[in-house]
Amino acid sequence: MSTPLQKELQTEAAKRRTFAIISHPDAGKTTLTEKLLLFGGAIRLAGTVKGRKVGKYATSDWMEIEKQRGISVTSSVMQFDYLGHKVNILDTPGHQDFSEDTYRTLTAADSAVMLIDVAKGVEAQTIKLFQVCRMRGIPIFTFINKLDREGRDPFELLEELEQVLGIRSYPMNWPIGMGKRFCGVYDRQRTQLELFQGDDHKQVAVRKVEGYEDQVIKEIAGEHLYEQLGQEMELLDVAGDPFDYEKVMRGELTPVFFGSAVNNFGVQTFLENFLELAPAPEPRKNSQGEMIEPTKENFSGYVFKIQANMNPAHRDRIAFLRIVSGKFQRGMSVKHVRAGKEIKLSQPQQFLAQDRDIVEEAYPGDIIGLFDPGIFRIGDSLSQKEEIVFDELPTFSPEIFAKVTVKNALKHKQYQKGIDQLTEEGTIQVFRTTGAFDDTILGVVGQLQFEVFEHRMKAEYGVDIQLQRLGFQFARWIIDEKIDPSRFRINSQLVTDKKGNYVALFESEYALRSAMEKNPTAQFLTNAP
Repeated sequence: MSTPLQKELQTEAAKRRTFAIISHPDAGKTTLTEKLLLFGGAIRLAGTVKGRKVGKYATSDWMEIEKQRGISVTSSVMQFDYLGHKVNILDTPGHQDFSEDTYRTLTAADSAVMLIDVAKGVEAQTIKLFQVCRMRGIPIFTFINKLDREGRDPFELLEELEQVLGIRSYPMNWPIGMGKRFCGVYDRQRTQLELFQGDDHKQVAVRKVEGYEDQVIKEIAGEHLYEQLGQEMELLDVAGDPFDYEKVMRGELTPVFFGSAVNNFGVQTFLENFLELAPAPEPRKNSQGEMIEPTKENFSGYVFKIQANMNPAHRDRIAFLRIVSGKFQRGMSVKHVRAGKEIKLSQPQQFLAQDRDIVEEAYPGDIIGLFDPGIFRIGDSLSQKEEIVFDELPTFSPEIFAKVTVKNALKHKQYQKGIDQLTEEGTIQVFRTTGAFDDTILGVVGQLQFEVFEHRMKAEYGVDIQLQRLGFQFARWIIDEKIDPSRFRINSQLVTDKKGNYVALFESEYALRSAMEKNPTAQFLTNAP
């Protein structure tokens, strides 16, 4: 029999929808995020990318360099209420150079919204992010964006989803026209039309119809588009996949929505359908392979992201925690499992990008920010009354390396603080050389990460640094009882990571193969042990 707390947890968890938005850069992700926030009443004016020249920046892009570049370089969290649901949006960087941050953020999501540009279809970064979602087996909802522009045939896009991503699709609505001829969408589930009103396409009207053959559609769209819609609907009814909720939940079938986020077209329909179909908070697996249910009374959660200097005036650090089970209450004491000590969570916060409020209580599925005096690392587990350790978060082998030095030796203290904090955020990996010279080498997945690192060291820590690119392309963690540094001197270098593990950096596949032949007893791992 359920206890009062378990009933409360069940009720509150059922209201939660925690999802990430994934896409290639420039597919309109930030715009879609902002329009969703508008419906939730979280913001009054959506600051689109186009409005940047007059000082309107995207709500989710809070970091100074993001405002200058017009791109998202860090994941942000936004929370709002809509139709009785508590919605947590995890907005992720689209740029491939920041994929590590995105991958980790996806571990905190229960479902994903995949945004696709109607003119470009499935792009490279979308494929990578989709594969992470597929590995986790979470439901994926697709929004095909920019219908106000000329784009590819909708059937061609659905076929691409299957051919490139290996996922079947079910269109929840269907476009009537495209680009200049785009006049609306036909909602297959609710048999209604969503239509643009007026020449400026600023207003959207909803009109109930008897079906796609209703003469009202002919009056609104004209003979040609009416006939085209009829033919396409017949083809979908005969040859398309039926809607199967179980397949959606297993990530095998994606519900597809067509719309135009910049015109606010189809966004509300998408949001309402999504909230109805998307799963409530899911259980999470602990390191023993047990599933921790949201209704488990003891509080538990894990840190999936750390962000320094969200408020430059206070030079603070925030650890983002996904609540897995139990009820969070401000001021509660929990076990910091890795550190082996009790800590008090006295300054919990919830977010709208960098705007935040103190939160008194939160439930499974919620994301809260914890003030971090330097005690948290990515992947840390917090739990109440018992030690629960959640599965390790993924780390990725860097592919670009540079030696870093501080230009002004008098600023070494600030330089070291910056390196330590930005490393703990997971934006860069830091290595130290072995042998006579004690050099610091940074490793990243993408070149843009170096640019952001350099910018943030200057803007947030007041330190000018110099980066000297190195010719290494691979990093392999070495496990060997009798490691011999002299065997890593040709086209490679032996370094240590922040935990003291040995890591070999290689210039080429040939150098890697040579080292493996010379060290037959060693293991060469792509991730830290």
